[in-house]
Amino acid sequence: MSSCCGGDLGVDNALNSVGIRDVARVEELQRAGHLEEDGTVRYVISVPDVHCGACISAIERGLNGLDGVVSARVNLSLKRLTVILDSADRSPAFVLSRLDSLGYKAAPVDLGDLGNAEQKRKSDRLLKALAVAGFAAGNIMLLSVSVWSGASGATRDLFHLISGLIAIPVVAYSGQVFFQSAFRALAARRLNMDVPISLAVILALAMSVYESLNGGAEAYFDAAVTLLFFLLIGRYLDELMRDHARSAVLGLAKMTARGGNVVGPDGASVYTPVDEIEPGMVLRVAPGERIPADGRVVRGASDLDRSLVTGESAPVAVSQNTDVEAGTLNLTGPIDIAVTRKADESFIAEVMQMMEAAENGRGRYVRIADRAAQIYAPAVHLLALFAFLGWMIVTEGDWHASLYTAISVLIITCPCALGLAVPVVHVIGAARLFNRGILMKDGSALERLAEADTAVFDKTGTLTTGTPRIADASIAATDIPAAKALAEHSIQPASRAIAAYFGGSPVADLSQIKEVPGFGVEGVLDGKRVRLGRIDWANEITNTAGNAVTGSGLAFAREGGAVSGFVLSEALRPEAVEAVAALGENGMGLEVLSGDAAPAVEAIARRTGIDNYRAGVTPAGKIARIKALQSEGHRVLMVGDGLNDAPALAAGHVSMAPASASDIGRMAADFVFTRDTMLSVPFARDISVKAGQLVRQNFGLAILYNIIAVPLAVAGFVTPLIAALAMSGSSIVVVTNSMRLARGGRLLPSLKRHKETAEEGREVVA
Repeated sequence: MSSCCGGDLGVDNALNSVGIRDVARVEELQRAGHLEEDGTVRYVISVPDVHCGACISAIERGLNGLDGVVSARVNLSLKRLTVILDSADRSPAFVLSRLDSLGYKAAPVDLGDLGNAEQKRKSDRLLKALAVAGFAAGNIMLLSVSVWSGASGATRDLFHLISGLIAIPVVAYSGQVFFQSAFRALAARRLNMDVPISLAVILALAMSVYESLNGGAEAYFDAAVTLLFFLLIGRYLDELMRDHARSAVLGLAKMTARGGNVVGPDGASVYTPVDEIEPGMVLRVAPGERIPADGRVVRGASDLDRSLVTGESAPVAVSQNTDVEAGTLNLTGPIDIAVTRKADESFIAEVMQMMEAAENGRGRYVRIADRAAQIYAPAVHLLALFAFLGWMIVTEGDWHASLYTAISVLIITCPCALGLAVPVVHVIGAARLFNRGILMKDGSALERLAEADTAVFDKTGTLTTGTPRIADASIAATDIPAAKALAEHSIQPASRAIAAYFGGSPVADLSQIKEVPGFGVEGVLDGKRVRLGRIDWANEITNTAGNAVTGSGLAFAREGGAVSGFVLSEALRPEAVEAVAALGENGMGLEVLSGDAAPAVEAIARRTGIDNYRAGVTPAGKIARIKALQSEGHRVLMVGDGLNDAPALAAGHVSMAPASASDIGRMAADFVFTRDTMLSVPFARDISVKAGQLVRQNFGLAILYNIIAVPLAVAGFVTPLIAALAMSGSSIVVVTNSMRLARGGRLLPSLKRHKETAEEGREVVA
């Protein structure tokens, strides 16, 4: 990916076409666009006014139908919108215009403000509104107690007047939290959850003013303000719990440097904001500073704290030509780093994007909640209207009691709990996984992982560490330069081991070098093809039988010449045996699919306790096997790492890859685990199972609440104040239930029994 600064359609022309005059805002957003490999452009936009499922539905439906919009997804916890447009030539001005018309203020996400200062300001305003409402509610309640105690006549009217003088400005100030959102929704000709809340508060206040001005015996100023107070308590607690749920993302944001010292041609360094740091610049990072962008060390040596990447606290030594990631902490010495990727495309930015994507997936449960949110708001208003009309008939025109009941219905049926049922669980699940070094790229993946019943593993780099060594080699000295040249052009671990094995040997000058996924590397030397890879593939260009190797299946061949073989030794990835056993005890089928020769695959399968294995499998063969399992009704979890595993990762029902996987492998996988331990796989599945249980519980709680509360409100047994308490309480119960996923410790008994004491580094020789 790369940054996108716009295309042929100028910003001003786009602004004129959609009627937006905020040129600076559009230009800033356009500069922040990311050009994807398929030619689309991704924009991340801050929408701080999003707070419920109805908001998500309104924005996504409003944008997804527009010409040029490939997709639009809202992240509720971080209040961000990710929009993908079909071309870099298309200005994002029309997206901002559409958001404005929907009633949502929008702005590009500020890389220098990843801690979301706008969200903090909103929380502060909410807390102030809560404090004012609470103070007013206490004072009005004192006056109401006097009225309830028997005050009448002029005294009662005076107390009502004083209560009104307190209540009206307080409702006008503290109620803005709900009123502004409701007004924007109505102006955009839609409904959200704040519309019935605002209507209920305003009606309660209006009834009280009417009664006071007409000398009525009852006024409801205490109910109106206390109602607002409890609604604000619920909203504020909701914000606090959301803050806790997104703490992993915000904690990660705090590890991002706001800028760095760029070294100029004269050797002097100048501090530069992070969003102005470009590839090719050289950064000077002093001890104690975090690295602002991905890069490569060009001068100096130091120790880095890479716990953010690996989960390991031990410092890692770096020197010239060592790749380093943004967010890692420089510990001991100054180093100069040549930037290879912009900050918003760095490792830490990718991790944050994966974390933020936790809510963006549209799995089965999310789709259910979305559909419910779309019909809930109009249903609430119709129900309140029917309750009012019904009570008018039953009470023979008592509009006080009828309106009072309608207000209670408006409040108690607010769909907060339903809107929170899924996204909070997904965010907490993503945070829990992240704390264990597992990155989730799509919220729907959590549901799919829980559904998986068969785990299929690649061998090299997945069940094993992916860093084999050469145990034996039978190759002629004249073939070493060509074999080393091929090995150095491959990203496969076995090829890297061969390149390291030959050390300082000379390298042949090859032409037409290419890597064939699943087979090996091919080149041309002196007009003849040379190959390094699978035995059967190498044998295709030679008449000599491939009898020099009987395990790893790795060979070198020269066209028309002999074939030479290599014997590799492999170390199991830490806790591989325990991880496989935990999955098996949870009822999952287990299988190994590998391109290596049968003896090597059999040795690893036997060591890990997997009975089903297939050797010599090509990338197409892996896909065919996965599809065969799926045709039998199985849902496959594919775990792999190599370039040749990417198609299989994409074909699986759900997929995981280690951080050491190829770039294509990581992109194809739904989960990426950054720590070496294979226990990441069963841990992630246990989290997904628990998350599914909690989502179903949340739906049950929300439905049970409505089954009980709505009939009581319609029957007139619930006051607006009790309705406010019930509505806020249901949201808090759902969020609190979701927070159970954040508890420490492992989850399922099978995983608890497997302690992290696997034998690390035991080699299996093919």
